[in-house]
Amino acid sequence: MKTRIKWIENVAFMAESGSGHAVVMDGAVEGGGKNLGPRPMEMLLMGMGGCSAYDVVHILRKGRENIEDVEVDISAERADSEPKVFTKIHLHFKVMGAGLTDKKVGRAVELSADKYCSASIMLGKTAEVTHSFEILPS
Repeated sequence: MKTRIKWIENVAFMAESGSGHAVVMDGAVEGGGKNLGPRPMEMLLMGMGGCSAYDVVHILRKGRENIEDVEVDISAERADSEPKVFTKIHLHFKVMGAGLTDKKVGRAVELSADKYCSASIMLGKTAEVTHSFEILPS
């Protein structure tokens, strides 16, 4: 896997993935940026959320569950001093679908957290990563 980061100006950068997709990352105005895109640390959380959501959808579909929607709300805390690593990350899954049970959704979330989501497992080396979920009516 490869990626390329190109400086645009000030504290703005263009990140291009090996698959040819690009995203602008930028800093806040008070940090010299123009707020043109997410911060690099936000990108880490978004990647983790995407990885986890992918797993949960894949696991539930593989189990032939009728899922209609999945959202993941992520909150995180960072260290006060440099390096300001994530110290706590919480993922809250909102899963909508007919016939879903706590057991099935909980198993999917647990498998993602403990076995499949490389991003979550990697960030779990420095942060306390926790998960919760709720099943929403169809």
